[in-house]
Amino acid sequence: MRVVIVTESFPPDVNGVAHCALQTARHLVDRGHLPLVVAPAPAPGSAPDTDAPCPVIRVPSLPLPGYPQVRVALPSRRLAAALTEHRADVVHLASPFVLGVRGMAAAARLGIPAVAVYQTDLAGYARTYMGAGEAAAWRRIRSVHAAADRTLAPSSAALNDLEAHGVPRVRLWPRGVDTVRFRPAHRDEALRRELAPDGELIVGYVGRLAPEKHVQLLSGVCGLPGVRVVLVGDGPSRPHLTEALPGAVFLGRRTGDDLARIFASFDVFAHTGPFETFCQTVQEAMASGAPVVAPAAGGPLDLVAHGRTGLLVPPCDAVAVREAVRELAADPRRRAAYGATARATVEDRTWAAVGDRLIAHYDDVLAVRKTAVAA
Repeated sequence: MRVVIVTESFPPDVNGVAHCALQTARHLVDRGHLPLVVAPAPAPGSAPDTDAPCPVIRVPSLPLPGYPQVRVALPSRRLAAALTEHRADVVHLASPFVLGVRGMAAAARLGIPAVAVYQTDLAGYARTYMGAGEAAAWRRIRSVHAAADRTLAPSSAALNDLEAHGVPRVRLWPRGVDTVRFRPAHRDEALRRELAPDGELIVGYVGRLAPEKHVQLLSGVCGLPGVRVVLVGDGPSRPHLTEALPGAVFLGRRTGDDLARIFASFDVFAHTGPFETFCQTVQEAMASGAPVVAPAAGGPLDLVAHGRTGLLVPPCDAVAVREAVRELAADPRRRAAYGATARATVEDRTWAAVGDRLIAHYDDVLAVRKTAVAA
């Protein structure tokens, strides 16, 4: 099968869309298919695509005003040419918003089936950054995804939101996790002594430091005795958070085995963002054997079993986050039990298993299109 993956982000970018697109390309190659990636050009001076498992076509891009870590694709003829020259059987649209919309239009003109993967809660972002615009965001989402042969939602909450807002042909497709890279055995006592020299309980956060993530909700956790908050990631909110989270350790952006070592060294993983369509970092924490504290909203509802693998708290409630961490800090046996159950829960959620489910969705879409043409 020849697949063109049109993605709004791709490594060296570090985010959920980029990571999922990379894992999708890898799995397609492993299964003998022929993927091609079309993505915005990264920032000047970024690392080349040496780790990409397939050819990558870059289209010109500009940084998003006020958020330079995000690149927005500019109009380019390369996209339509790529679909034609690759002789695509299916177009995979990863979180279509700008480049993906053009990919959808090009696929429609060429008569190629399109599968759209919903990954970004644009409506939630509109509330965060503009204080309004949620209805307009949903109109945009509905318009884009209604043109696809199938939309894949990463969680039950995301699927329900899409259907409630009139998006047709939605199916569930979750995300995989690298259970070899992320595992409890990577716990590093030397690193723990470096991060918490007085033996404090380490509460970790991994993700963008941006307004929509509400990381400031960890302020109360910073005040708990015997607790050290450690943050991995970067973004526009970092200057504010260094003041809002006294005593917290900021490790900046980390990737690969280094990130896995940090995850496994957490005693508790705390996620604060209420707008997650899936939340891959929660799944990576679970694979690393860490109990999770997360908002009872969006993707974490599918991932965290309250009272078994962690604790779900009301969204945007700093007191609830602090009290959940306090509970776990006071009960080492409970933390260990939650962490062990979390690891067991995700052991079969490999990217290979999830990737095979994606290929089955491609096959279904091709069969439906073939039947429609024959009729």
